[in-house]
Amino acid sequence: MTDIISSPAVSTVIDHGPDGTDESLEDNNRQPIRANVIQAAKLARDAETKARDKQHVKGKLTARERLDLLLDTGSFEEIGRFSGGNINGNVAGAAVITGFGEVYGRKVAVYAQDFSVKGGTLGVAEGKKICRLMDAAIELKIPVVALIDSGGARIQEGVAALTQYGHLFRKTCDASGFIPQISLILGPCAGGAVYCPALTDLIIMTRENSNMFVTGPDVIKSTTGESISMEDLGGGTVHNTTSGVAHYLGEDEADAIDYARTVLSYLPSNAGEQPPTYSYMATRADREVAARLATIVPDNDRQPYDMTDVIRCVVDYGEFVQVHELFAGSVVVGFACIDGHPVGVVGNQPLVNAGSLDVDASEKLARFVRLCDCFNLPVVTLVDTPGYKPGAEQEHAGIIRRGAKVIYAYANAQVPLVTVIVRKAFGGAYIVMGSKAIGADLNYAWPSSQIAVLGATGAVNIIHRRDIQKAKDAGKDVDAVRAEYAAEYERTTVNANLSMETGEIDAMIDPEQTREVLEQALRLLASKRRVKRTGKHHGNQPL
Repeated sequence: MTDIISSPAVSTVIDHGPDGTDESLEDNNRQPIRANVIQAAKLARDAETKARDKQHVKGKLTARERLDLLLDTGSFEEIGRFSGGNINGNVAGAAVITGFGEVYGRKVAVYAQDFSVKGGTLGVAEGKKICRLMDAAIELKIPVVALIDSGGARIQEGVAALTQYGHLFRKTCDASGFIPQISLILGPCAGGAVYCPALTDLIIMTRENSNMFVTGPDVIKSTTGESISMEDLGGGTVHNTTSGVAHYLGEDEADAIDYARTVLSYLPSNAGEQPPTYSYMATRADREVAARLATIVPDNDRQPYDMTDVIRCVVDYGEFVQVHELFAGSVVVGFACIDGHPVGVVGNQPLVNAGSLDVDASEKLARFVRLCDCFNLPVVTLVDTPGYKPGAEQEHAGIIRRGAKVIYAYANAQVPLVTVIVRKAFGGAYIVMGSKAIGADLNYAWPSSQIAVLGATGAVNIIHRRDIQKAKDAGKDVDAVRAEYAAEYERTTVNANLSMETGEIDAMIDPEQTREVLEQALRLLASKRRVKRTGKHHGNQPL
């Protein structure tokens, strides 16, 4: 780490003697150090001591300690350390630290707000430092990681501070989809400041000390009379489980930062590059794991199972990094590797609402597919869904508008798309979950899969409504008649044969073949590249 404090020459000069005065250890063979350099080094060291005193009592790390956890050892190169400060006036610098470092040997741009300096608030100096960093990140085509711990806009600087947020919003939008952007909320983030992380690709929060809200508890109390704590209003748990604003809930700062490092290991540095690859050697254990797939999914199509068990059987080392794990549980999304190549994995979760799509699950799924498409990660979709979640609540919450986001995400994606129907794929949910019709490249189905407009029971109740009524009027066993019709419907319509005959399914595969087939499919599609289909500026995605 390049740091004025760590300079051997400076550190000897600012060592304190026994009487508390500065003790110079210079000799005639050493070049004299200018007094202002010594003063700057003392300011820097004192500022970090002050930061530790303030942060540690709250159970929080300092901005520099956080950077040490995030970046590879010794890789941080700070820019503008004393920018916004006054060395002669004993002001060490602005309330944000900016610079570059490495994560697993790959360059990233970072900024960390320092709550020990003016509450980490953003003023003109801080805004200019961050904008300068983001300009450099876009030019260098490297990811940006933000460590946020701030009281918001600096009130004393008025509209000038707010203007800086406008500049930051614009820069974040310029970088969106071009370089990965990750925000770690490690303290307060309030007011207009919340929209900086909201515009980034991933938001990571901690279980304690982490808060995000547009209007705080005091404002809410004075305007609506509602009393609510900061934690219940915008804590890490709320935004991970209820609002869906955050994508990961860290147990502590170290856990949150480790998750950010992990996610970066799956993403390329920019949209013009392919994701990094890793060596992988198949072993006998792979065959044993693959064999498990034959027993994970129950024969009873109404019995739930954990889709993450299926995912871990088809990805390298069983490693699956979930995104939005605590939100909209009827779908699971996350990063994994197959044969050493990073992929995005999407799957319905039968453990929650039978894997049906609701408003939250639709947005979660669509957002993740778009993220993968931005950064060249193939999308593997594992389907087991009875359809959209029914009910007036869902209709009034906008399932039409929000469900359309899934269609938009898949239909516009130009990365390799491979889909496997594991069990059920009914109605509109079959179409939107990476079907061939919507743009998937290769589609497969397990032998027990069911593909239809409706499940057998629902379809029979509509198709044979009059026949069932006649049977009832004749005194016959209605349940037996309905079961007979349902069995015939399943034999002729619900299975995957029709989809194979029409070319919507490329092949029927045994569960144990799934990983092998995915490897072959991804190798086949590795050379797929983007094409400009029309001359439009951009589409009008449902929002």
